[in-house]
Amino acid sequence: MTPTIYIPTLRAGERLATTLAALAEQEPRPNVVVADNSEEGLGAALVRERFPWAEALAFGENLGFGRALNRAVRERPAELIVFLNDDVTVEPGFVAGLLEVLDDDVTMVAAVLLRERERERIDSAGVIADRTLLGFDYLNAEPATALAGAADPLGPTGGAALYRHDAFVAVGGFDERIFLYYEDLDLALRIRERGGRCRLAPNARGLHAYSETLGANSARKYEMTGWSRGYMLRAYGFGKHPLLLARAVTAEAAICAGQLIRERTGAGLRGRLRGWREGRDAPRRPLPSAGLSAMSLRAALALRFRRHTT
Repeated sequence: MTPTIYIPTLRAGERLATTLAALAEQEPRPNVVVADNSEEGLGAALVRERFPWAEALAFGENLGFGRALNRAVRERPAELIVFLNDDVTVEPGFVAGLLEVLDDDVTMVAAVLLRERERERIDSAGVIADRTLLGFDYLNAEPATALAGAADPLGPTGGAALYRHDAFVAVGGFDERIFLYYEDLDLALRIRERGGRCRLAPNARGLHAYSETLGANSARKYEMTGWSRGYMLRAYGFGKHPLLLARAVTAEAAICAGQLIRERTGAGLRGRLRGWREGRDAPRRPLPSAGLSAMSLRAALALRFRRHTT
């Protein structure tokens, strides 16, 4: 069964060209749909001129990550859907590695992203979360050898993920209120709530240029991640769970303080407050009954700190 790979892009350019060139070498070569969020149709022009075997959907505006992919899947549906960032260069055997772990009980597959500048070190092998839904890249900064015998994550990272179409559609796809960041964690939680399972695919690997679009420590990224965090806390009803909310507020206060000290920006705090306010009308989701990490607050903050210092 040949999957379709959907690639959201805003800037297109040589990063996207490198991604497409690597996919052209896959056996079997997948179907590819570029979800072009640029106003100028940059991705569509690149596909037309240099990669005519692929397809592009030009939206004429930046719809955001989840909304663009939802639309691409609706317009070009496939039984197996794969999402791939445009700053990922897949290694040989990427598609085969995804398919080799897929069985009847698996609804999501997490590929492995290695650091472009440290190719023997993991950037992400999926997503995990603590009890407050604070999300982390699974096995981040660990050596690639850690993949041997590793447990499955909560869900795949949106930058390199396979989903069964029926499972994706059954939960309504990505929440389109989330413009960018945390939409993959939210999707995984909703699929798991319906009985879905994720499997790690250690042989499906790609090299990732981390945060190419907004920059790893930019105020804009802090604002958008903060909005998504505040929104999810509201959407998952943390206001009705005082102890969990207190832990979440403590963690978020520490994170925002770190951003203020290191980067001299309060954008993350502003984003969280705005996300919480705007999440008041979001459909309420049940708190997950399983699959979350029991890590302590100290351990969660240590993981967050390591993400920004390694």
